[in-house]
Amino acid sequence: MFLNLDKKPPMSVAAIDDSRMSLTYGDIVSSAGEFSDVLPKRTLIFIMATNTVGSLLGYTSCLSDGIVPLVLSAHTEKDLYGHLRDLYRPEYLWIPSDMESEFGYERIFSSHGYSLVRTGLTPPDLYPDLALLLPTSGSTGSPKLVRHSYRNIEANAENVSMMFGITPEFRAMAILPMHYTMGLSVIASHLYSGATVLLCGKSMLDKSFWSMLRDDHATILTGVPYSFEILNKMRFFRMDLPDLSIITQGGGRMSDDLFRTCADYAARTGRQFIATYGQTEGTARMAYLPAELAQTKTGSIGIAEPGGKLSIIDDSGTETFKGEATGEMVYRGDNVTLGYAACPEDLIKGDENCGVLHTGDIARRDADGCYYIIGRMKRFLKIFGLRIGLDEVEHIVKSAFDTDCLCSGTDDMLTVRITNPEIKDSVLDLIVEKTRLFHKNIEVMCVDRIERNEAGKAILNK
Repeated sequence: MFLNLDKKPPMSVAAIDDSRMSLTYGDIVSSAGEFSDVLPKRTLIFIMATNTVGSLLGYTSCLSDGIVPLVLSAHTEKDLYGHLRDLYRPEYLWIPSDMESEFGYERIFSSHGYSLVRTGLTPPDLYPDLALLLPTSGSTGSPKLVRHSYRNIEANAENVSMMFGITPEFRAMAILPMHYTMGLSVIASHLYSGATVLLCGKSMLDKSFWSMLRDDHATILTGVPYSFEILNKMRFFRMDLPDLSIITQGGGRMSDDLFRTCADYAARTGRQFIATYGQTEGTARMAYLPAELAQTKTGSIGIAEPGGKLSIIDDSGTETFKGEATGEMVYRGDNVTLGYAACPEDLIKGDENCGVLHTGDIARRDADGCYYIIGRMKRFLKIFGLRIGLDEVEHIVKSAFDTDCLCSGTDDMLTVRITNPEIKDSVLDLIVEKTRLFHKNIEVMCVDRIERNEAGKAILNK
């Protein structure tokens, strides 16, 4: 069975959600049997996901029974959902029961607040080892999907379990959305280890979030940089949370100041702060900074996770695995996914990556073998011969000022959006100093807020 869930003590609690509904490992095994009865053959299904035990049951049942799910947010815009449905033709949907009338399909099964409905569509052919489909990072409604194998998911779960030393006593606060690769990584790694997942769909500004974190004795909390920005404003680092032993971050680069705040908090309180790095194409996690280096390697993603290997290909095309270097970071491991799908015919394709992922991230490796992400290959402008990294400019601004920041531009203008109008001139001067661009090639715009998706990724509204 998926992640050997049938080998776990059946009465052990596998998951609790914020409605106080819970599941044992025995419940998960039983649910997989019920799914198998109503879905006796391999097919394609859309899971309209929420952070609830019903949503989780659909995911674990599909993976255990050879059913291939595309996991989407339950709040995906109707037009985007409709486009994906028409393109990929799922035979079934697993949806919140209170949304049945919205979708209008025949219900054939219900459990834990979710319903299985039949669409009447004929699904495409599926590659035998295809296990899971996820949207590419940052594009929940895009037809471009990442194709995961069963081994990809198992390898991620194994690697993360070793990385954090997860035991059955762990209680993971799962606040990242299920349709987000890091959210599924938290779930899979803890279920693989026989631990308990605390599924929370509430905002971190909601009292019930804090009640769950405290009263359900969460031992590990995973967030993206935006999560920790909110936690910092909520004075999280001053709170008394005696059960919490690990805080871990992924999902992009955190400001140096906030990174140091997390590292110092962990050192002061006897906890561990573990920064991680990953992509959907690598089944979430690929690198981590060991907790003992958190205070001395600010901003680093560290080293390859257990079972993986990192390298750098420099501008001359030379690939190296050790020593100081800068260039595109490459990852090798069993968690590297099969490839992409842009149309239903792609779902029959085999392994196009063969365990090697060219990440598209520009990294620096220091003399100790620790990696630092300094930008994306596609997020660079070239203005009058100067190569300007948009990620690096955002990092410079957010590290120097109390503001959110999002950069974009063309090959003659760098556009910088900030949320603090009082620092507009200072931001402009700092960017001129750091990039050596002329003032006339930099546009600093003040906006009320920078839109972000559920995973904290910035959205550029043109």
